[in-house]
Amino acid sequence: MPEFAALRSAILAWYAAHRRDLPWRDETDPYRVWVSEVMLQQTQVVTVLPYYPRFLARFPTVAALAAAPLADVLKLWEGLGYYARARNMYRAAQKIVIELGGQFPTSFDELRSLPGFGDYTAGAVAAIAFGQAVPAVDGNVKRVLARLFAIQTDVTRGAGARQVRTIAAELVDPTRPGDWTQALMELGATVCLPKAPRCPACPAAAQCQARRQGIEPELPLKPARRVLPHFDVTAAVIQHEGKILIAQRPLEGMLGGLWEFPGGKTEPGESLPDCLRREIDEELGLKINVGAPVTVVKHSYTHFKITLHAFYCALEAGAPQAIGVADWRWVSLAELDGFAFPRTDQQIIAALRRDGDRPKN
Repeated sequence: MPEFAALRSAILAWYAAHRRDLPWRDETDPYRVWVSEVMLQQTQVVTVLPYYPRFLARFPTVAALAAAPLADVLKLWEGLGYYARARNMYRAAQKIVIELGGQFPTSFDELRSLPGFGDYTAGAVAAIAFGQAVPAVDGNVKRVLARLFAIQTDVTRGAGARQVRTIAAELVDPTRPGDWTQALMELGATVCLPKAPRCPACPAAAQCQARRQGIEPELPLKPARRVLPHFDVTAAVIQHEGKILIAQRPLEGMLGGLWEFPGGKTEPGESLPDCLRREIDEELGLKINVGAPVTVVKHSYTHFKITLHAFYCALEAGAPQAIGVADWRWVSLAELDGFAFPRTDQQIIAALRRDGDRPKN
């Protein structure tokens, strides 16, 4: 379509002149493109910037990633959140090395078959690393296209999502798909902003149907906001003979493979100390005395919120068993740095260091 050609030309010219200088720009190695795209999912560029070079320094190739212990991968990912991304990268790297002879798949369909490769990741790697004219539709692209074509349905699901993907596929520049993919994402990240789009700076302002109708701030339509459920959660800092007990979460499931101070969610009508005693018995087969509070941490996840109550505890009876956990360790306060913890538990560690390594029961 002629109008599509003009739109591509305008956006690509803008991208050449205004793109940010980022470490993954102009990268075509599929492994490095993959690492950057996975890190950037649901994570701001400013957060990713220090992680990207550190990760590649430690795991410079897909073979190096596949050969590393998962614990090392999770430790290097610590603080980036959405840890399933790291676990899926690790699984995909092992599949590439073991089943594919170390050769990165080159087509969208082959990439899509790897663990953690959804339509977006497969499309981005196929376009940027292999020059395939396939779309990569992330949140930024959905917003840009919803405004450019005045799509007044929810573009995150159903018919709206299908419409966006159809348009995205038709729009891909057939000669420069990698640049086009990055240009569209860059436009959404720096100009076509969620709350205050910078329309005068937009290279596509003249073609933007939402701007013509004066509805650009209203798009994309937002799904009804859900009230996130809240849970009170407990964590035990169990001290015994100068050591602290930590437990590893099961590999499958939320925060899988990370280490934590053991505990769990309160049941209706259950006090915080009773919850801790029950959880530690169920997960590790231990009897504990619950002592003074360590800290209280509030945290929001994608689908729920928690208030985490951490307590100093003393071992009363029993030896640790991996009943509801993947593993356990007795460690010193200094040794905690060698394990990957969720952000909530990192705040418990910070509180312990403020208090000093001394019994609090």
